[in-house]
Amino acid sequence: MRKNSIKNTRINGEVQRELSQLISREIKDPRIHPMTSVVAVDVAPDLKHAKVYISVLGNEQEQKNTLAGLRSAAPYMRGQLAKSINLRNTPELIFIIDQSIEYGVNMSHLINEVTKDLQEDNKESDDSMTE
Repeated sequence: MRKNSIKNTRINGEVQRELSQLISREIKDPRIHPMTSVVAVDVAPDLKHAKVYISVLGNEQEQKNTLAGLRSAAPYMRGQLAKSINLRNTPELIFIIDQSIEYGVNMSHLINEVTKDLQEDNKESDDSMTE
């Protein structure tokens, strides 16, 4: 199976959906932050490993704690995946923190600040022209 085949893409989506449900509903580890989401899953073509990209809405310590909690729950989640998804091999889960959502939120705040400053500058220049 090739890396970007339709079958691999479908498997990635199915594993992502199942892991999202497991993390939000079944895993009760207090280290795992409630605002944890599975951003993407990249299952190797041989189905031996799966890189799971997660996003945690919180500070750096909460992200580290969540990563530790997910790594300790990985064998359980792998077993649940084996029960719910019928694959030849159930992949070993490798969790990776993804900063893309946090980066996007920060960029959005920066853009809002710049546009707010521009609007204030335009308002001031309009007021000075009318006087």
